[in-house]
Amino acid sequence: MHHRTVDELMTRNVVRARRDTPFKELVRLLTENDVTAVPVVDDLERPMGVVSEADLLRKSADQADPSGRVPLPNLEAWERAKAEGSRAEELMSAPAVCARPEWNVVEAARLMEAQHVKRLPVVDEADRLLGIVSRGDLLRVFLRRDDAIREEITGELLRRTMGIDPSQVTVEVRDGRVELGGSVEFRSLIPVIEQLCHGVDGVVSVAGHIDYRTDDDARRFPTVT
Repeated sequence: MHHRTVDELMTRNVVRARRDTPFKELVRLLTENDVTAVPVVDDLERPMGVVSEADLLRKSADQADPSGRVPLPNLEAWERAKAEGSRAEELMSAPAVCARPEWNVVEAARLMEAQHVKRLPVVDEADRLLGIVSRGDLLRVFLRRDDAIREEITGELLRRTMGIDPSQVTVEVRDGRVELGGSVEFRSLIPVIEQLCHGVDGVVSVAGHIDYRTDDDARRFPTVT
């Protein structure tokens, strides 16, 4: 099986900022390029951090409300420093959480989840910026065609990985939902097949209705009387 890689999904022409890029220029970069964040790079094109709309909005949130109806937020010291910042290096979230181009979708998604970030700058072996991958990019795997998913399950998973003749197991895919049928020799193969199907890019759910001819689980764990 082949998971899509970050290299296949990332945006390559990355809008970026320098450490001394001023606040208004950052706003212009986001607005004119219709993006919600930009990486901040040093002189060697290595990501130092990321400036997002949320980082920039802290300055607006820190302004006094002329009507007096909304009190100033109680910001922590690091939030106050960002609100008072005027350049990218003062406003950015740092350090940058980065990915490698050879990573697969699962690795990138897990890092985003663990670090609570919405995007990852992608860097080469020298940590130079190559591209950027977002949550939306990772979700594109779920736009994969049903016939491509079915072909991977029948060819790569069943025939090559497990040595099962695809004629024994029926595979139907509709909108990423996989339904399995047919029959295999051993009962213990069924959860393995289902688990592997869950790992195929683009699969939303798996419903298994596979029968078996030999209950090898019963042989290994005989009933005690």
